[in-house]
Amino acid sequence: MIPGASVGEVVLDVKEVGLTLEEHLILDGVTFQVKDRIREGITTGQVVALLGPSGVGKTRLLRIIAGLDAPDSGTVRGLQGEELPAGTVGVVFQDYPLLRHRTVESNLLLAGSIGGLSAARSEARTQELLKTFGMEDRAGFYPGQLSGGQKQRVAIAQQLVVPRRFLLLDEPFSGLDPAALEDVSKLICEVANLDEFNTVMIVTHDIRAAMAVSDTLYMLGRASKNGKHVPGAKIVGEYDLVDRGLAWQKGIMERPDFVALEHELRGLFRTL
Repeated sequence: MIPGASVGEVVLDVKEVGLTLEEHLILDGVTFQVKDRIREGITTGQVVALLGPSGVGKTRLLRIIAGLDAPDSGTVRGLQGEELPAGTVGVVFQDYPLLRHRTVESNLLLAGSIGGLSAARSEARTQELLKTFGMEDRAGFYPGQLSGGQKQRVAIAQQLVVPRRFLLLDEPFSGLDPAALEDVSKLICEVANLDEFNTVMIVTHDIRAAMAVSDTLYMLGRASKNGKHVPGAKIVGEYDLVDRGLAWQKGIMERPDFVALEHELRGLFRTL
């Protein structure tokens, strides 16, 4: 365990979540908990990565956690066991849900209006986020004038106009060049650390990038029997990077223990 680090109460409790679509078992009793990460003297939210190969059911699980889809069985709860109804969790999918005919500023203002904020509060929150995300000079730009990394910044800001404790990111590293990848990784950590109970969940198959920003990794996969995958994905591995001393540090990707874990996870990927 990293010195000065501890864990607090459960902020997200996913219990026995199951899903069947067109008679195909997709998720089979998915169970895991996200707990509050605590560092002495530092506001620390949670960054959790849900890893797994393409097609295993990661996005389906993300939609259930967000309240966009209902599971056939199981529950998703937040702090003190409360439900997480649709609209209380921010979600950024790969296609970045920005309106092309509206500027960056207008997209954020609209999000505030839809979220029930007054015009004055929406304006104040928009200006605050533009500054926080370093997008003040792009406020009058349209989505088509932005780079991939800039679009992602705006899409994340859009989900935070109405403050939310949970932000779910679907493949946030996909298609980004190295500079944009570094910027997005830094932004993810900054968003999580805005509040002690903020939780950012990354759904991805990019092992290395996920390890670099997360404090906990969960592997979603299917078991094998007689050389064939058994239907229904579940959590097949949990990796506490704080306990391993692999979180919250610069230059972590060069450490031998980081590289060793990356190789271990890549090997596991091939079996799922």
